[in-house]
Amino acid sequence: MNYKLTIGWLYPELMSTYGDRGNIVVLQKRCEWRGIKTKIKRLDLGFNLNDLKSCDLLFMGGAQDRQQKIVANDFAKEKIKALKDMVESETPGLYICGAYQFLGKYYKEADGTIIPCLDILDLYTVNPGANHPRLIGNIAVELQGVNTCSPSRCNCSYTLIGFENHGGRTYLGKNIKPLGKTLVGFGNNGNDKTEGAFYKNSFGTYLHGPILPKNPLFADSLIRLSLEKKYLPHQKAGGSPTINLSPIDETLENKARSAIAKRLNVKL
Repeated sequence: MNYKLTIGWLYPELMSTYGDRGNIVVLQKRCEWRGIKTKIKRLDLGFNLNDLKSCDLLFMGGAQDRQQKIVANDFAKEKIKALKDMVESETPGLYICGAYQFLGKYYKEADGTIIPCLDILDLYTVNPGANHPRLIGNIAVELQGVNTCSPSRCNCSYTLIGFENHGGRTYLGKNIKPLGKTLVGFGNNGNDKTEGAFYKNSFGTYLHGPILPKNPLFADSLIRLSLEKKYLPHQKAGGSPTINLSPIDETLENKARSAIAKRLNVKL
């Protein structure tokens, strides 16, 4: 079958800190190498709802407070509803740092001001103030609940490698699960050993770097989920994979992962 995917890049000019745009490059190239045609749809300020709804996979990176406020002002009620409907209908998405926080219920500033967010994911974020250090450094996370297997190979245990840099502390509610367990680094809040979150086919994380070049099997999981959602609509989210992605030479990616893992004293 000739597969095609439309990847929606939310606010590419405003939300792309710490090399997050590299995630788009990885998704596009890993599809291209397999003969999967991709279209990158840039969803800038004032984007059309139909453009959003036509996407098979969504991506949104991180940003500073100023850029996030601009994006918040652009998210009218109809856009929030459309994005929430896509999340609930299991459209895959990857949301990094500020975007991850943005999908939660609210962000509490150091002075106690509550900034409402999109209220799509059951989580909230708190800025503890200048007396608390930013959470910065390389990070290793034991992936939980996310299927990185394919019909041709099984990798049920997978360690995410990345870089985090955030001041906010995120806390998960009862209706959402962590993306993984922090082996080295801080993760969501530096206390409960959780990192990121996943709900249906949507994934939030603090891993910059960007995350996907260092974690090719996670990138493939997003691609596979998007193909199964589009071409096998009755496939259960998180179930056994039924679309097989052809193998790709990952020698360089694995060397990069191994180098960082060795530095962190983590076994892959």
